[in-house]
Amino acid sequence: MNEKDEVIKIIESLSQIERQILPYLKEKDFSKIIKDSGIDRTAGLRALQFLSNKNLVKLKQKKGKIIDLGINGINYRKTGLPERKLLDILCNQKKAITIDEAAKLAKLSDNEITAAIGVLKNKKMLDIKNGKLTLSEKAPKPSEKFPEEIFLEILPVNEEKLSGEEKKIFLSLQKRKQIIEIKDITEIEIELTPLGKEIYEKASEIKEDYIETITPEMIKNEEWKNKKFRRYDINSALPKIYGGKRHFVNQAIDYAKKIWLEMGFEEMTSNLVVESFWNFDALFTAQDHPVREMQDTFFLPYKEKIENKKILENVKKAHEKGVYGSKGWNYNWSEEESEKLVLRTHTTVCSALALSKLKKQDLPKKYFAIGKCFRNETLDLNHLFELTQTEGIVIDKNANLKNLIGYLTEFYKKMGYDKVRVRPSYFPYTEPSLEIEVYDKKQEKWIELGGAGIFRPEVVVPLLGEFIPVLAWGQGFERIIREYFEITDLRDIYSNDLNKLRAMKLWWK
Repeated sequence: MNEKDEVIKIIESLSQIERQILPYLKEKDFSKIIKDSGIDRTAGLRALQFLSNKNLVKLKQKKGKIIDLGINGINYRKTGLPERKLLDILCNQKKAITIDEAAKLAKLSDNEITAAIGVLKNKKMLDIKNGKLTLSEKAPKPSEKFPEEIFLEILPVNEEKLSGEEKKIFLSLQKRKQIIEIKDITEIEIELTPLGKEIYEKASEIKEDYIETITPEMIKNEEWKNKKFRRYDINSALPKIYGGKRHFVNQAIDYAKKIWLEMGFEEMTSNLVVESFWNFDALFTAQDHPVREMQDTFFLPYKEKIENKKILENVKKAHEKGVYGSKGWNYNWSEEESEKLVLRTHTTVCSALALSKLKKQDLPKKYFAIGKCFRNETLDLNHLFELTQTEGIVIDKNANLKNLIGYLTEFYKKMGYDKVRVRPSYFPYTEPSLEIEVYDKKQEKWIELGGAGIFRPEVVVPLLGEFIPVLAWGQGFERIIREYFEITDLRDIYSNDLNKLRAMKLWWK
């Protein structure tokens, strides 16, 4: 193929957006190219990539930073900086005024009045005597603009283009709350190749509109006749396509449910919003226990009556006087306190509800639950305020602690943990109580995953009417799956970074 044929072949393969942008490629500024060509940025980037694949242009990307207005900066550019508002107020006052008076007259918040005073003092425009504000002799005329005001007017601007004085102003404003923000940008440098220059010279001659798709209407009306079809390059690179898939946490939940079902368990559920009665009282958590306070629990401003009065009375008795030889908590139990609605803090709510509905003739029974819980926790490496738990109970007159350890060990082995150990612990509603730990190979240490034990009589008797051993556990699910997905920071699990989600391996692999 000679050079002329190659040029014709390339021209015939140009898409609509490539032909649209081609006459403007002598200009190296991408922003000006898309403005002059009338094409949007996304289509322009796609067109340049197509042209690059055809070896018509060379693309270079240069990282940079743009300084732009923040939320407060947008407002201040319209209404004036806090120091400008304070200056205007002081110019109109014939006497010294207090800081509170100045803030009220200038309509400034506590943070804004503090910042305004600091700026004017640094500029030696303000005097403070006996807690009152007055202008100094160096204060400018109200019509004179501050350098900061002039700087806000020029934004957005490339950081590299700032002068020495502008850099000082930028650094000063950067310390203040949301006046400016820095955005990362990628600048594109475009260079025509020799072949690209040749085709660029012929851009004005490319007038033929090639057909790219065939529609039923075109076939019916025979519009395709005597027209040329655009030449397609079957070797051209295509964008990678990512098929839809379930979130990796949901994949793991489905797998865990399968394990419990195969072990003979039935699934139990509850609402996310429940009465304090089921979340705390039915589990023998005293009404003055710190865990019920606002710092640990998300309370809702509503209440709900407990319908099952028999169980309500049983729970009240367990708290006040005790059952099955217990002395209870020895206080006046409040029904009103138990009616407060909360976001459930654990899936043990499901266990309490399941026990309240259980009939003796149905025993023995095994239940599990996997669901969301909510704690008023500080978000960090190992804690979430919205978390998932896997819960389980076994109600059997012959159940014992060995059975409990066996169930949990089997579950964790199926979840990929070879080393499992239990340690004595304390939980308000189980006795004896255990803490389950697994060995994390990546971190090379033992990780605590949750509590387990046998429900105390004060939990079981009010709900079942008699004491029957109930094995119980509640485990943090995100902690269970973190090793498999190589997650060291729990916060990354729900960050929903698309690149990470696409790269995440499937659970069943």
